Amino acid sequence: MKTPVVDLGSCILCEICVELAPHAFGINDAVFVEVLSLDKYSDEDIHEAIKNCPKDCITWE
Repeated sequence: MKTPVVDLGSCILCEICVELAPHAFGINDAVFVEVLSLDKYSDEDIHEAIKNCPKDCITWE
């Protein structure tokens, strides 16, 4: 199963991913974007979050 991965070194914390797919992305206590644990990462909201990331720091692994 493919999983989204966030390159924290490139992330500018714009939170677009959190806005578009709050069930898959969140901001943790250390104020970094994290990928939340899901059984499946294939819905359209996740694809939109990846596509709209201004720094292209979300990829599939």
